[in-house]
Amino acid sequence: MSESGAIGVIAVTERGRSAADRLQSAWPDRVRTFTGERAGEELRSAFAECGAVVAFLAVGAAVRALAPVLGDKHADPPVVCVDEALQHAVAVLGGHHGGNALAAEVAGVLGAAPVITTASDAASAAPLDSYGADLGFTVADTAPLAPVGAALLSGRPVRLEYDQVWPLPPLAPGASAQTPPESAAALLRVTDCAVQRSGDQQVPTVTYHPPSLVVGVGSARGAAAEEIGGLIDTALAEAGLAPQSVRTLATVDVKADEEGILRAAEERGWQVRVLPAAELAEVEVPNPSDVVRAEIGTPSVAEAAALRAAGQDGRRAELAVAKRKSANATAAVARLHPRGRLALVGLGPGARDLTAPRALAELHRASVVVGLDQYLDQVRDLLRRGTRVVASGLGQEEERARTAVAEAQQGAAVALIGSGDAGVYAMASPALDFAGDDIDVVGVPGITAAVAAAHRLGAPLGHDHAYISLSNLHTPWEAIERRLHAAAEGDFTVCFYNPRSRRRAWQLPEALRILGEHRPPDTPVGYVRNAARDDERAVVTTLEAMLNGGAEDVDMYTVVLVGSSASRTVAGRFVTPRGYTWNSAAETVP
Repeated sequence: MSESGAIGVIAVTERGRSAADRLQSAWPDRVRTFTGERAGEELRSAFAECGAVVAFLAVGAAVRALAPVLGDKHADPPVVCVDEALQHAVAVLGGHHGGNALAAEVAGVLGAAPVITTASDAASAAPLDSYGADLGFTVADTAPLAPVGAALLSGRPVRLEYDQVWPLPPLAPGASAQTPPESAAALLRVTDCAVQRSGDQQVPTVTYHPPSLVVGVGSARGAAAEEIGGLIDTALAEAGLAPQSVRTLATVDVKADEEGILRAAEERGWQVRVLPAAELAEVEVPNPSDVVRAEIGTPSVAEAAALRAAGQDGRRAELAVAKRKSANATAAVARLHPRGRLALVGLGPGARDLTAPRALAELHRASVVVGLDQYLDQVRDLLRRGTRVVASGLGQEEERARTAVAEAQQGAAVALIGSGDAGVYAMASPALDFAGDDIDVVGVPGITAAVAAAHRLGAPLGHDHAYISLSNLHTPWEAIERRLHAAAEGDFTVCFYNPRSRRRAWQLPEALRILGEHRPPDTPVGYVRNAARDDERAVVTTLEAMLNGGAEDVDMYTVVLVGSSASRTVAGRFVTPRGYTWNSAAETVP
């Protein structure tokens, strides 16, 4: 039986077993190791029993062993081969279904290089066979994927058609809704409507069905699954709707154990969502029933359940099929309206290897990327072909935030980028000031400049600390000064952002003077310019030295950290002790 979440690891040499142990340590709950002497048999067993396979074997040997058992590319588990020298992790099978990502993960653990050969990934284009998969899209017919993909990669005009705008990754520049049908070499369609088979189209056509429909069902006690299922199928067919676009079947709580409803849903591969009668009673419907209200406590089951389930999380929903009745059942269909997606992405302090993998993934799936021009220059090589870039300069933070939110409100998948962490002196707060409940928002944690600088200096943030921006462009100096006095009196280690610019040279000395009223002169102070970048410069000094002219080379690219009264310099490193109890205990033990 297949363990869909397990990664089968085949290792038949000592070096392979050692590498397998490293994977086991990195993913203790995911790895199942196959270490028998017959590599081919072990590989075939893992292929049959696990959701993915990593084989420390030559690609040729793996292909020969698996050839007799290969089935469908959409059903076979992904396979990654790693060479004996642990230099390359090769995505051999299932690249678009987890193989490419697994190769990258394996390479990250072993220090190898991922080898990706799928054409779309090599060309930095969105793969069509998994396009929209994270949103729940299904492909109506996989046969046209290859010719349509070839048209996209070769830059030929491809027409886009869609019922609604979904927050999808970008496609190659040749794909456009403005491409006239007569000049299109291929067609990509996103619809919840049933369509004719692609073989009947004039050009190769890939149709995606989004999960936009919810079927609401009510029934008499003991209604047969055949009657309920037949009513549903007829309702969808007569409305021209695709069953593949049904995301769930919804009903009232008193029908939670109704065998006919449960079996009808199971036969169609749909999950069942059960809603309380009191909740359904609040939903306005076109066809209420006093009889149903008296019996169940809500004037509608099918219409109300469909609308409420489709409108979850505040989404807009409308009836696509009003209530239909059979002798013992009712059915209705609601359509939800998708929302745009805004990802708030912090790129980290500067070094590419300090950018979170999740941030890189968000950049990859965004169709629109908004940010400061210099930050966009850092990541242009990571963006897919067809990504629209909206750049602006310093001082235009409000414009960037409004632009990103407006693009998401139009239905796009948007990434709003900044340095460090998006929520720390960056773009998350201005964007969320403008964002309503009509878009989905995703936050991606990033390594801040303060954290990067602290690790470069030692451990200055080992105990309680405060962050204060010294820029009074948007915050009155009086407010900043109150915070400085509070942090000084509270004996916090203090991290200064925006410490000094050409037009703001006096704020940092004044802030240091305020802290100096509550700190000894030899209090450690550290500052790092361009933390985690090629021209990084780190200095550990004292509060007295900084007050006597040591702050002259600090600028807007610098983070300054001032210690508490407990901070000290140890072997040239800035340390703020945590105050662990074992230190005092060790002093009292005889």
